[in-house]
Amino acid sequence: MKSIAYLNALRAFEASARHQSFSAAAAELHVTPAAVGQLVRTLEDALGTQLFARASAGRTRLIPTEVAERALPDIRAGFDRLAIGMERLKEGSTSGVLTVTVSPAFAAKWLLPRIDTFQAAWPDMDVRLDTSLKPVDFVAQQIDIGVRYGSGSWPGLAAEKLMDEEVYPVCSPKFKSQHRAMRTPADLTQETLIHDLSMDEQSGFPSWSDWLRKAGATKSAVKRGMKINNSAAVLQAAIDGQGIALARSVMARDDLAAGRLVRLFPDVSLPSSLAYYIVYRPDCAALPRIAAFRSWLIDAAA
Repeated sequence: MKSIAYLNALRAFEASARHQSFSAAAAELHVTPAAVGQLVRTLEDALGTQLFARASAGRTRLIPTEVAERALPDIRAGFDRLAIGMERLKEGSTSGVLTVTVSPAFAAKWLLPRIDTFQAAWPDMDVRLDTSLKPVDFVAQQIDIGVRYGSGSWPGLAAEKLMDEEVYPVCSPKFKSQHRAMRTPADLTQETLIHDLSMDEQSGFPSWSDWLRKAGATKSAVKRGMKINNSAAVLQAAIDGQGIALARSVMARDDLAAGRLVRLFPDVSLPSSLAYYIVYRPDCAALPRIAAFRSWLIDAAA
């Protein structure tokens, strides 16, 4: 038998034995039951041995013979290894699917407005975004690369700093024109301040109290506030005139450039101790699709 036909016949045999049915095996393999039966008979002829017990009266299930039962575990293991080998071959390609993990807010405010330039440069690569605030298992969920916000240490992953960040207050131009009493940082405490709850679990992320302290408004207490657990929604609330947001500079960059937001007290800047990092498995760093996306991220951030 030719090698391709040999593999096809083994696949038909394994599926038939697993389902105990030519019809069910045919449905899995997207061929006809007659084609599956013919492949199994061809394999039996080539081996000179029977693989399924001949049906008796009333029997509808296929029953593998004793020799077939002994061989099946090795055949299945062989197919599993072939599948792994195919995945290894795919890893060296710049076509196919690239799975990227980012937070929902980072996707909305930074990545998606820029991703078209990557897709234009790599038209054969499809990007699949996995948006989550929680760390994901790169192996179990087949993640290729990601961008995470934090201190730069995640077990099992290489982390390369992409962008630093600072925080500062922003509001809509209309809100600013309607609240002309905001002459000093302390005056902000009389307004509705928008808080980013998604950062509460990030140790080291600056709060409104931290910014006011840096601005010299040490005796001012935050009296009113709106709390939102998504950084993109925090900025949208400010754009809609709901109050003043303590913006993350990377997230707010495009909105400031477009005039949807204005920065208040630009002479007061509070750097964050956290940063954005490109993360990936160290053993996958040289794979073409991962190297291509990493390079693009660095260029886009610059």
